[in-house]
Amino acid sequence: MHHVRFRDPAGAVREGTYDPETEAVAFAGETYALDDDAIDVLAPTEPSKIVCIGRNYADHAAELGNEVPDRPLLFLKPPNTLASHGDTVTVPAGKERIDWEAELAVVIGEQCKNVDAADAMDVVAGFTCMNDVSNRDDQNEEQNWVRGKAFDGAAPLGPVMATPDEVPADASVELRVNGETKQDGHRGQLIFDVPTLIEEITTYLTLEAGDVIATGTPEGVGALADGDTVEVDIEGIGTLEHTVRIPE
Repeated sequence: MHHVRFRDPAGAVREGTYDPETEAVAFAGETYALDDDAIDVLAPTEPSKIVCIGRNYADHAAELGNEVPDRPLLFLKPPNTLASHGDTVTVPAGKERIDWEAELAVVIGEQCKNVDAADAMDVVAGFTCMNDVSNRDDQNEEQNWVRGKAFDGAAPLGPVMATPDEVPADASVELRVNGETKQDGHRGQLIFDVPTLIEEITTYLTLEAGDVIATGTPEGVGALADGDTVEVDIEGIGTLEHTVRIPE
């Protein structure tokens, strides 16, 4: 099943279902097209935090000249980074390189701590698409990556959340910029899989219902330009689309 959060024509926030075959959003007997101007598609969750994983694809670590970590490399994106399907993401001005990073994102379904990997999927509500928009200028100059990763709008998320049964173990993870494929990987390439990530993260911090784990990006990251249209397409979920604005 696919779930979608949206603002209906009356301005109320609703949680409906989404049919990938008809591209229809349904709630309380009403049906809308996903890209219907009468509704605003919202990020499928309102997380208290987004826990991101660095260098979780070997080829991506190599393209940045980094070693593969011996344990998951964790960093945080706060709620201000959240953006939705169809949004225009305004990135920091005056930077030489703002990158795209397509990621499979895990949505947590319940408050949890000290979760064993064997039980980890029990706390997963579903999966969605994310673009970990990254300011490389500042990321390369700081250790905590606040300027590099935590700026407003740096985590477009959506458009829907698919339950775990909908997303194959080797689901493709693709990113297109202006229709041209830039990243083409799959879930099976993750160095640390989802249960391992949940076990590691919850050893250190409590995850709340609605929190997100961004599992890392395949090779093929690159610089965004003003006016670019970005699509993150993950098998079993759908396509997250947003545009980019770079202020002068």
